[in-house]
Amino acid sequence: MKTLIKTPFGYLNRLAAIMVLLAAPSLMAQELGKELTLKDAVNYALQNKADAKKAKLDVENSEYKIEEVRARALPTITANGSLTYNPILQLNALPGEFFGAPAGTVILAPLGQKWSSIGGVNLTQNIFDQTVFTGLKAAKTTREFYQINAQLTEEQVIERVANNYYQVYVQREKLKVLDSTFKNTTEVRNIIKGQFDNGLARKIDLDRMNVNLNNIQTQRQQVVNAVQLQENTLKFYMGMPIETKIVIPQKEFSVTPLNLNDKPNVENRTEYQLLKKQEQLYVFNKKAMQADYYPKLSLTAGYNYIGQGPEMPWFKKPSDNVYWSDFSTIGANLSVPIFNGFATRSKVRQANIDIKKTEEDIKDTKLSLDLAFENAKTQINNSLITIKNQKENVQLAQEVLDNTQNNYQQGLASLTDLLDSENSYIEAQNNYTSALLDFKLAEIQLIKAKGELQTLKN
Repeated sequence: MKTLIKTPFGYLNRLAAIMVLLAAPSLMAQELGKELTLKDAVNYALQNKADAKKAKLDVENSEYKIEEVRARALPTITANGSLTYNPILQLNALPGEFFGAPAGTVILAPLGQKWSSIGGVNLTQNIFDQTVFTGLKAAKTTREFYQINAQLTEEQVIERVANNYYQVYVQREKLKVLDSTFKNTTEVRNIIKGQFDNGLARKIDLDRMNVNLNNIQTQRQQVVNAVQLQENTLKFYMGMPIETKIVIPQKEFSVTPLNLNDKPNVENRTEYQLLKKQEQLYVFNKKAMQADYYPKLSLTAGYNYIGQGPEMPWFKKPSDNVYWSDFSTIGANLSVPIFNGFATRSKVRQANIDIKKTEEDIKDTKLSLDLAFENAKTQINNSLITIKNQKENVQLAQEVLDNTQNNYQQGLASLTDLLDSENSYIEAQNNYTSALLDFKLAEIQLIKAKGELQTLKN
């Protein structure tokens, strides 16, 4: 006989009950939400965010572009066919002697047949085309350009996710402060209410506490809304469904020592490398324009079959007065540029301008990257000082609040003092949390300045 156990799900046998109990923690975890570390958030974004996916597709597409360039160095083979009907044959003026007429006479005679059909295969092969050679040399650089661009896109995704990740944390910390304050204030309000009911407190004191509770609750609702909006923004930058519930662990928001002494090599930054590759591509583009100055040589060959007769030649034989014959051609085409109205010269000069503009972009980018590193260092140093001060300020505000609450209960402090100490504690706690956010955002900028954003996914 099976043992039945009564559970919230009804009566189940012992085995089924054990399965329910084992599954309960998993169900609860799903209800509470997915725990999301910064590493998890970054890796999820790199797999699901549209920007990262498109960058990978660009890398794949670059291979097809390279194949397109390579195709110009390979032979081109085409098959062709035609069917022609001549309702009226052209008459040609021919000497009469060809037809046995007296000398000096001219006879108008038609040449050709009413019907003709041609089918064949033609081949074209570039022998010398400087544009093709330049394109082949640029193929490798094109691939490298898209690979670096994909890496830059990944870094931009990582930066956005990290920034929004910490902002979600800050909003949640503010919510925790308000929840704790609301709980403590409610306890004080209940004490005052009890005193009021016993005639030991004034109604105005109870009203002021109720007003303060309502204000805290309003602030809390605003922060709840801010948390939801910030979480939705984070999920968007991750490419995660908005309805997914997430939980950010406490350990993710800590102040860790940073190395601020080693100045990074700007040439290792992805932004700099991308501009250098773009400069190389512009150089190849200039060479491609200059290739128009060179002659072009190509080989052509063809083999064709033609049928002619007084009726449509398909499926017809000589007995039908339709005759078929083959012919072939082999030739070389040489094109030597002489003068095109200085069009090539203008294209070369335009390409040279693109190179010069990129050189200026490289100089400006190098300067901006140095600026970003120095600013990140300054912000981190300032944030560390602020964090230290605000942490001490929070401890002091907590002590003041505890003492004021104790004194108020003993009648040694006014309600105004109590409310002021509560507001001071909330403000100090929020200032401390904001200082932590400033530090983490500056830390991300420092990691970016060192070209190490990819380490956040490891």
